[in-house]
This record gives sequence, C-alpha cells and structure tokens, in this order.
Amino acid sequence: MANTASADDAPTVTAGDIPQREFGQTGEMLSVIGPGGARFRMTTWEQATAIVQRCYDLGINYYDCSHNYWKGRSEEVYGAVLPPHRKEVFITTKCDERTREGAEAELEAGLRSMKTDYVDLWQLHKVGNTDDDLDTIFAPGGAMEALVAAKKAGKCRFIGFTVHGDPNTVVELLRITDEWDATLIPLNPADPSYLSFEKIALPAVVEHGLGVQVMKSLGNGGLLSTMTARECIDYALTLPTHCIALGFTSIEQVEDDVRSAQRHTPLTPGEMEILRDRAAAVAGPDMEKWKKPMEALARPRHDDV
Repeated sequence: MANTASADDAPTVTAGDIPQREFGQTGEMLSVIGPGGARFRMTTWEQATAIVQRCYDLGINYYDCSHNYWKGRSEEVYGAVLPPHRKEVFITTKCDERTREGAEAELEAGLRSMKTDYVDLWQLHKVGNTDDDLDTIFAPGGAMEALVAAKKAGKCRFIGFTVHGDPNTVVELLRITDEWDATLIPLNPADPSYLSFEKIALPAVVEHGLGVQVMKSLGNGGLLSTMTARECIDYALTLPTHCIALGFTSIEQVEDDVRSAQRHTPLTPGEMEILRDRAAAVAGPDMEKWKKPMEALARPRHDDV
C-alpha cells in the first residue's frame, strides 16, 4: 500500500514528469492532478498566485475553477498567472446561474477575469442541488442554451456538468442529452458506503465516453484521519478517471501531490478494498455533507462548496 514520504526523505520534485491521460473523447491530454480554485479563498492573493505558478512550473496543465469561487477572485488568480501560457493549459470554469442570460453573463465576466477569450471546458455547477434544477436548466431560455451556444461560438471548447448531491442526477443528465463532453464528480474510498457515485454515476459516464474529473478525493480532508493523501490519490486514479481537482493551499501541498502523481501505480482490487474498509469508519452523511438524495434537495445552493 502506498505511503506518503516524510518531508525529510521526499525527493526533489522534477518538472514535467506528471503523468497525463487522454480526457474522454476530447483528444486532450491532461495532467492527472491540477488545482481546484475553490480553496484559494483560504490563502492570500500572493499565496494563490504562487501556487498556480508552481503548478505550471511543475508541468500541471489542468486548472479547475468556478465563477463563484472566492467571489470571482479565483478566476482572477488564473488571469494573473496563466495568460502567457494559454495555449499550454486546459482551463475549466463553471456557472451557477440557471437561465441563459445569467449563465452568459457569468461566462463573460469569467473570461474578463481570466484574461482569455475562451475556456477549454465550461460546466454547469452543482446540478441537482434544488428540486427544480433540471427543469430550469433545460427549459426554453435555460442555462443549457448558453452552454451549447458558447461552444458553437468558440467561447468554450467543451461543455460539462458537476454533481455533488445524488449520483442518480448524473444518470438523468446523460439520459436528457448527449451534448456532454465531461463531468466532475466526488470519488474517494468512503464513497461506496453511501449514495455512491463510484457505483452509480461512474459506470454511466464511462459508457458515454465523458472526460471524468474527480473532486472530494480526500473527502474534504475527512479521510486523512484514516489514510494518507497519497492513498486517496492512488484510489481515485485507479478508477477509470482522468484527472483530480485538488484543493492546494500551499506550495508544499502542490509538491507533495505532484510526487504522489509521479509515483502512482494502480492499486490491486485487494488494496482498493482495504482503503474502502478503512474509510468506512468515517463514511456517510456526517462526512460527505455534500451528498443528498434527489428528493431531499429542495434547498438553496451555497457558495464555494
């Protein structure tokens, strides 16, 4: 079983050695890890920009964000660092608005903040977090119209969705339309014990050929009492996934997780089961607070979750 090296015996991180995977059917090759912009709010501006610069210097080309992260400042962090390297990096952002007009306004604001005229992947954020979400998104004048139009206009190259609450929402989104290129879903060793995205959503998105991004790989830190970050990363990368969005808040975390990605070898079925068993001690709704069955989701969305 993988173990994270201590600071004293950790080797120097070598730039450019991060494994890449082909991202679904997009033809893009992405680094298996990248920064998730939500955690930048836990840093200073100077720290956040230094983190992104270090990610780029080490060969990371996958950069996750959302317009609502840090009240828009996370997109500005990318805009401060990535423009000179725009053709070398794959930038994602997300929209929380559910009307076409609102979503298009979010995208335009994000493009200005990131100082680019397009994003590589634009995603509907936290789909299913209210009981009427799908009806609103796919209604005339809904946000789906904005995604399709933006892709046609070249303001985004690919479109996708993220789901936090119920894996059955993923299945429903795939049933409604085949326009999707990618998804971002929570996957970790605790997930199979409760409302499992690994069991319900992952097989469906793999069957449809979507690019699979992973969030909550460490259970928002809740799994670190039972296993190492490297074990969580190994678990997520052993599944049929392509990249993990990680909540870096320091350069040390970036370098540690780059080492984990560089050292990754797929876990055996037995090793995967051992991690699931260890995670079972903390698994469930108390740790995985982002999960809710569809019938319980009649509630407002929350920022930066």
